[in-house]
Amino acid sequence: MNIDPLVPRAPYDVSPRHYSVSHQMATTAFELPNFKVVQTLGVVRGIVVRSRNVFATLGATFQQVVGGNITIWTRMCEETRRDAFDIMIQHASEIGANAIIGMRYDTTEISTGVTEVLAYGTAVIVEPTDSSYRG
Repeated sequence: MNIDPLVPRAPYDVSPRHYSVSHQMATTAFELPNFKVVQTLGVVRGIVVRSRNVFATLGATFQQVVGGNITIWTRMCEETRRDAFDIMIQHASEIGANAIIGMRYDTTEISTGVTEVLAYGTAVIVEPTDSSYRG
């Protein structure tokens, strides 16, 4: 009998991740319409630290000369925020939450070209206030 752990062979997720916190159940507000908070589980966070790469910096330098939106850095910022948000959602799911309230982002430059992005909020368990809701 082989008791070695199964080594994943696919270089990608075969099935979608399952979270108990839907992305739509994270809000910057301190309440969710049509839901009541029945339990507060505490602060959850997602932290990502990114650095610019040399090629992106060169491309951005050329875009600065012409002016306009620096799409290379815009894309990097969007991806970093999304990753921090997803880690926060995962953290909340792991502790049994089904929603996050008071969600915020924060950034800190750790060193030149290296930035930390933090997504944080309060993990909660909510229930619908309308008994006909079948979410």
